[in-house]
Amino acid sequence: MTGTGTDSSTDTGTDSGTGAVPARPFADPIQAPGTDEAAWRAWPGWAELPEIPVGPFAHVVVVAAHPDDEVLGFGGAIALLAAAGTRLTVVTVTDGEASHPESTVLTPDDLVRVRAAETRAALAELGAAEATVVPLHVPDTKVAAHEDHVAARLAEIAEGADLIVAPWTGDVHGDHEAAGRAALRAAAETRSACWLYPVWMWHWATPGDPRVPWDRASRITLPPQARTRKRAAIDRFVSQITPLGPGPSDAAILPPDELAHHTRHMEVVFQ
Repeated sequence: MTGTGTDSSTDTGTDSGTGAVPARPFADPIQAPGTDEAAWRAWPGWAELPEIPVGPFAHVVVVAAHPDDEVLGFGGAIALLAAAGTRLTVVTVTDGEASHPESTVLTPDDLVRVRAAETRAALAELGAAEATVVPLHVPDTKVAAHEDHVAARLAEIAEGADLIVAPWTGDVHGDHEAAGRAALRAAAETRSACWLYPVWMWHWATPGDPRVPWDRASRITLPPQARTRKRAAIDRFVSQITPLGPGPSDAAILPPDELAHHTRHMEVVFQ
């Protein structure tokens, strides 16, 4: 997962009447304070989401806008598919090199190598060490500008696949949304089914949020072993869940309150 930039809640000047400094609005919902996981877990609406079976599938293509999206949004399901003997192809659209653009510890080239290794380690934790990983090397934060190319490549990769899974097209992250749109186009061309998983939605949305198409949502219940594997896989993304260094430019992209959204007993996909 790559964020959308630094916190933009900087000041705009002093209020002449009170002496207080008004805050500038957050640049986008991802940078604003998010919904606590406790609110999601207490939501009674989960019971209204139909359960969707994970298979049987012969070949599933899982698309990640950035290395780690596939584990955060669909890692438990990947563990279930791997256990069932499904052939898995993981497509990383970008290399995630822009997660820490002002890092004093790792260069973008360093991050490319680190995040590729983290992806492989995470897949092994999911029992999917034999999965094929296909990096497309699209510039991080620029997927929309390369959407036609991504759609064409996904159609080639997914030829004959039963299912394409990708980030949700309403996730309020440009790379996620473009990757999802490209996956939908590839699915239409290859006549594959397509599921879309949310990542940032759990941060900016609220339970029952009318901006979310709950009528198209289904849940995947994760048995304890799949949850354990997913948690172990998430822990492999050290560059994203722990600070790279002491400075603000090296802060963790995924602090514990964000990870809590991705370690519950179910995952959600939109169809």
